[in-house]
Amino acid sequence: MAVVLVAYLIIGLAMPVLPLYVHQQLGLNTFMVGVAAGVEFAAALVSRFWSGRYADTRGAKPAVALGLWFGVASGVFYILSLQIAHAPIAAIVVLLIGRVFLGGAEGFVITGALSWGLALGGPSNAGKVISWIGTALWAAYAAGAPAGTMLYGRFGFISIALATTLLPLATLGIVAPLRAIPPVHHESPSIAGVVRAVSGPGLGMALTAVGFGAITTFCALMFAERGWGSAWIVFTTLSGAFILGRLVFGHLPDKIGGARVALVCVVVEAAGLAMIWVAPSALWVFIGGAVTGLGYSLVYPGFGLEAVRLTPPEAKGLAMGAFTAFLDLSLGVANPALGLLAGHAGLRSVFLVSTLIVLSAAFVALRLLRSAPHRAA
Repeated sequence: MAVVLVAYLIIGLAMPVLPLYVHQQLGLNTFMVGVAAGVEFAAALVSRFWSGRYADTRGAKPAVALGLWFGVASGVFYILSLQIAHAPIAAIVVLLIGRVFLGGAEGFVITGALSWGLALGGPSNAGKVISWIGTALWAAYAAGAPAGTMLYGRFGFISIALATTLLPLATLGIVAPLRAIPPVHHESPSIAGVVRAVSGPGLGMALTAVGFGAITTFCALMFAERGWGSAWIVFTTLSGAFILGRLVFGHLPDKIGGARVALVCVVVEAAGLAMIWVAPSALWVFIGGAVTGLGYSLVYPGFGLEAVRLTPPEAKGLAMGAFTAFLDLSLGVANPALGLLAGHAGLRSVFLVSTLIVLSAAFVALRLLRSAPHRAA
């Protein structure tokens, strides 16, 4: 959890200030801002499968350590980019290399940590492990954005670059003395086979992620359009309810089954999005954000537990990498698509369509639930 917290903290630090560095300091257009932000997502998506195979064959601890070294490399390239900021084209190329390394860090750290946690916790605690590690991820995002904004405002992008270099380096000192869990030496299943095995839970996760993307991307625009203030409260209620749900109900997937928990949470998340769709005031949006966060909190552990159970023990790292790739792909495709919808049909339509898409994940959960007795047999 601590390693995941650090890895996603350095991602969160750069999120609000990277556009300012590229657009204001380097003087590049908004297209390059989008490229600089998107290349990290693309690299993370590609690294999911490599990191999963690496964790299964080399061990979870080496995968986590390699991810932290990728984080250090990312910070070094940030620093190099600053040194040649007077040549914007060269500076952005170096920065993009750093962003690629950061995407690799994200993929290796989260996949290695999940694989490590699953090995330590055992099959009976798989849902709880997934839930707790995800809580560390969200806490890092919540803390990283304001911290990054403060650091950039006082010291400039060099503070972000140094933090990106030094934080994972310090964390390597914590990881190094920990006992490694040797990998299970079996014939490794094919990537295609693992992807097929987790495709059902992965689809459910991808559908529910659309609602999360709708709130984080379009709520602020809706508040501006309607002249409401304090849009940040939506993100606070969403995050707060999410973390609360993980802490209070994180044991339920292991106790009553991942598919059953996912089914209930899908309905709760869809109800929250529907509240935002019909909201007559900002208060309704705040409440809708909290309900959405509460529902979304256990969707990942619920479907994730099903993904773990559908794959052999020697492929848990690859399974979690493939499963998480569905989430990356969903956010990468859904947000631009919802943006096009908003341009043609207005911002309210985004939340109506998101409600229906999230609700469709209930059919995936029902199918997994019905197939559970067969899998047990």
